[in-house]
Amino acid sequence: MTPIEPRTVLLLTGIMGGLMSLVMYGLKRSYPASIKGLGEWSGALLILFVGGILVAGGGRLPDLVAISVPSLLLWMGVYLTFRGTQRFFGVTSNALPWLICIAAMSAVQVWLTLVQPSYHMRLILTTLFVSGLSSAHAWLIFRQRPLSPAQGLALGVLLFLTAAQIVRLVTSFSDSFPVSIEFFDTSGLQLFYIASFSFALLLFAISAVLMATERLRIELERIANHDSLTQAFTRRHMDTGCQVELSKCWRQGRNMAVLMLDLDHFKKINDTYGHPVGDQTLIRFVTQVNTLLRPPDMLGRYGGEEFLLLLPDTSEATALLVAERIRAACEQTQTEPRFTVSIGLTTIQANSDTVETLTARADQALYRAKAQGRNRVEAA
Repeated sequence: MTPIEPRTVLLLTGIMGGLMSLVMYGLKRSYPASIKGLGEWSGALLILFVGGILVAGGGRLPDLVAISVPSLLLWMGVYLTFRGTQRFFGVTSNALPWLICIAAMSAVQVWLTLVQPSYHMRLILTTLFVSGLSSAHAWLIFRQRPLSPAQGLALGVLLFLTAAQIVRLVTSFSDSFPVSIEFFDTSGLQLFYIASFSFALLLFAISAVLMATERLRIELERIANHDSLTQAFTRRHMDTGCQVELSKCWRQGRNMAVLMLDLDHFKKINDTYGHPVGDQTLIRFVTQVNTLLRPPDMLGRYGGEEFLLLLPDTSEATALLVAERIRAACEQTQTEPRFTVSIGLTTIQANSDTVETLTARADQALYRAKAQGRNRVEAA
């Protein structure tokens, strides 16, 4: 049987890598700008694709083009995948030390190719760099716990790549490693090392696509569940959240509070300062209220300047304290335009209570607060 040549493996994986680069670029063009790293991942795959094609031309192209340039592209591609993951997770770092390291390695590589040729020394240089950067890459992903399935796949691929490179480095010092071996040697061990890197690259590209897709799903859920202006929850999400919490209260014998909040004389703010300032006032209000809430509490925009606040596992007495803190914080704000808020609240009072009856009672209490002079809290 004719053995599979490393050149064939490189060509096939190179072509697939080039196609994955196009996929990544397409995702970058169509996904929200908030999903970072796709450009770097796409560029890395393209660089590695070009490097693979040049390596496959070994024996037909000058050594500088077939060995030194592909090595530079390999190191740049591996680094760029790492850089893309850093941007994806919002990790800032200085690229200059890495680029200086790659430039210095390239100079050594040219020496080991043209002046004092040594495949073994070039192999040591590459395996040290790839294993070191892959382990740093794996640690970066490992820190993003809890890991999603896509992140787990990426971590596994990088750990495998690190291990394969270390084993390749160690075995290169064994007696079974021929001094005369070259990159395109058809031995099973050499073929395994080349194939392991090539397919690890493709698997990482797949995991990167999956990570970006997961992030897109989260972004779409956030957009669907949050008001586009204030980033408070939407009315639909609040209705769902209230229903879920009410079901828990029935099962566990707990209570919950529902508050309706309405900014006083908000139309006057819009008429006096303009709608853009009115929008900023709503944003300031939501930001201010959120600083006074616990993680389980939910604040949603119910319409215009009216908001709904859900306080899980909260008695009426505690809800009154929270409402009063919110009212006082709004009254004491020093930023113009200043504003006040009227609040109506209620808690579960009967076995027949539903989300609709709770919000209706809180709304009635809100109307009473407004009728009695605004900037006050009423319970029903």
